[in-house]
Amino acid sequence: MEQSMDRIREQLDEQALLTELAALIKLESPSHDLATSAEIAGLLAAAWAPLGATRIEPSAAGSHLIIEVPAVGSAQTSPVLLLGHSDTVWPIGTLAGSVPFSVVDGVLRGPGAYDMKSGLVVMLAAVRALAALELPHPPIRVLIAADEEVGSGSATALVRTACADAQAVFGFESPHPDGALKVGRLGSIRVKLKVVGRESHAALDPESGVSAIEELVDQLLVLRREVARVSAARPGEVLVNVGGVSGGGRTNVVPGAAEALIGFRFASAAAEADVMAVLDGLAPVRPGASIELEVLSSRPAWAASAADKALLARVGELAGFEVPGRPAAGAADTNTTGSLGIPTLDGFGPRGGGAHAVSEHILIDSLLDRIVLLATVLTGLA
Repeated sequence: MEQSMDRIREQLDEQALLTELAALIKLESPSHDLATSAEIAGLLAAAWAPLGATRIEPSAAGSHLIIEVPAVGSAQTSPVLLLGHSDTVWPIGTLAGSVPFSVVDGVLRGPGAYDMKSGLVVMLAAVRALAALELPHPPIRVLIAADEEVGSGSATALVRTACADAQAVFGFESPHPDGALKVGRLGSIRVKLKVVGRESHAALDPESGVSAIEELVDQLLVLRREVARVSAARPGEVLVNVGGVSGGGRTNVVPGAAEALIGFRFASAAAEADVMAVLDGLAPVRPGASIELEVLSSRPAWAASAADKALLARVGELAGFEVPGRPAAGAADTNTTGSLGIPTLDGFGPRGGGAHAVSEHILIDSLLDRIVLLATVLTGLA
């Protein structure tokens, strides 16, 4: 296997890989931007076309991409699923502003470089190296989602279908800072809490109004108290963040509408059920107000299984060195596959840091290391 790893590494052209990654980064592709989503899906489809059958799946959330690479010299009939996403959290214009592209002293920076366009290069380059060297591998299925950063509301059904017959799933999010793979993830639910009140003049007729903002504040206080109660009963199993609040608009008008965007993370299905019961039990505090809860996205908790741990051990065996792995707080599409019991590992992207921050970057040496690791594992699984 060591000889295969050396051959794979010799096959890699670092400058060509950086050029390919730069092209993906410079094609800014924020979630729900249908034009750029279609453009990057087309670019990736063209790159994958020599390796397998490509299919673009347009949706209201963007253009998903599915690739089927046939087996080479392998008796395995069940595919290995490679999971990635083409959308980023960054709006168009970030390159020209707060996160310019750069390559300096072995560090590549740019919006989406770490999360996760470098992961897309890892999977493509690894499969391309296998083809160039005519190394055996099982069938490889690739799914690149268009809306992962906003919860994969459109992609989740595709993920479920793609993993149904898979022998293993590898995710290409970033690893832990030390390079360890991610084995298990917290579940994630994003909700919108909407309040409707009644507008009136704030000075001439305040008694006729029902302040949606004041009602929302009271609801958030209730939610904080009740989630704290659940957290006390389940230490370390619940995280919550109120990520956005909006409503009203004029100081002389009692506001008639307000809303909050809230994100929850759960270590177990039981913790999720307890918090959802709190949300479902919210009731208006003041007469005339109404509340509505909308679930924007939901990913189940993925607790590392014996099959996941066995796959991790197998990866280390094939690589010829110990590959560490442990659970992660962030959610991804591997939550879905792992929770379904499909042997799953995530974090095959390169090392770096600054996900969703202006310091976003990858370490170039790690990009090459991850390509070699993936290609080695894929040929070993044949």
